[in-house]
Amino acid sequence: MSLHDEHLSLTFAALADPTRRAILTRLAQGDAAVSELAEPFDMSLPAITKHLKVLERAGLVSRGRQAQWRPCRLEAQPLREANGWIEQYRQQWEGRLDRLDDYLTDLQTKEKSHAKR
Repeated sequence: MSLHDEHLSLTFAALADPTRRAILTRLAQGDAAVSELAEPFDMSLPAITKHLKVLERAGLVSRGRQAQWRPCRLEAQPLREANGWIEQYRQQWEGRLDRLDDYLTDLQTKEKSHAKR
């Protein structure tokens, strides 16, 4: 498995959990402390910290230090890479679906012309 594939696997594994996706959604609005990220969830700070560690391992979150405050920050690059991977398949499938649509339209046209005879 290539390094790129490993990064994608970590990204998709991190995104698989709804709590982690919610944390990323919150961080898209700006940096936040762990306690702020934990507020909307009915779970302990250690549980939130575990989720943050998964996100950090995937490169989706980084933690800084500003005096006593340790803000968490969204890192968008892994999301861009995942989007690029998805995009190539989206383009393939759109091309295939366009060709299928053309084929079906062609068949319908032929059926209509045969029915008129």
